[in-house]
Amino acid sequence: MVKVVANRNAQPIFTLKTSVNTLTPPSPHDVLDFWFGDGLARGWCSDQRDGLWFGGGTALDEKIRTRFGALVEQAVNGGLTEWESRIDTRLALILLLDQFTRNVFRGQARAFAGDARAQRLSLHAHASGMDAELATVGCVFMALPLEHAEDMALQAESVLRFQRLHDTCAPELRDALAGYLQYAKEHHDIVARFGRFPHRNQALDRLSTPEEEDFLKHGPRFGQ
Repeated sequence: MVKVVANRNAQPIFTLKTSVNTLTPPSPHDVLDFWFGDGLARGWCSDQRDGLWFGGGTALDEKIRTRFGALVEQAVNGGLTEWESRIDTRLALILLLDQFTRNVFRGQARAFAGDARAQRLSLHAHASGMDAELATVGCVFMALPLEHAEDMALQAESVLRFQRLHDTCAPELRDALAGYLQYAKEHHDIVARFGRFPHRNQALDRLSTPEEEDFLKHGPRFGQ
């Protein structure tokens, strides 16, 4: 909003009143807070977040696109390298690359444009021990890029990660982690069967085989 400030002894002065949010891009903390709420501090989120994480929908996609779309573009284009240095900021970067891309670019090839970088960041964080002190819910989303890979070695690592999380988590989280482990196995089996995820074929302009077409009539699409 433009506000005119009156001054009898001078020419009119014009001041621009602008929301801070339009001048300051969201921080890694903003990304983590939006996605996890109190989850990283508690180990798991105190509120139900499956709708946010896996529900999708036009309203949610637009909300993420409006608030975080510019950051997603930077991440997909190789930027925000300064976010890689710490485990918390790296997790925020992985969310931009592996989760928010699917909202911002839903139905497009670019929905998967951040996957390879997210997978590299996840593998390095685990191999170097960066993720050792990460809360359980953070470890879940640190591992999800591997579950999204059209690569059997990474799929095997995904199942291994989720198995370890299930076996070592707090007892009250065992049921939730059992669900994530089952999803990891389902993703693994699809890639083992087809060498790729058939539900991505349309977005990636890939021709589906007859077997894939039959699978798509009855199989899961995992939000894309």
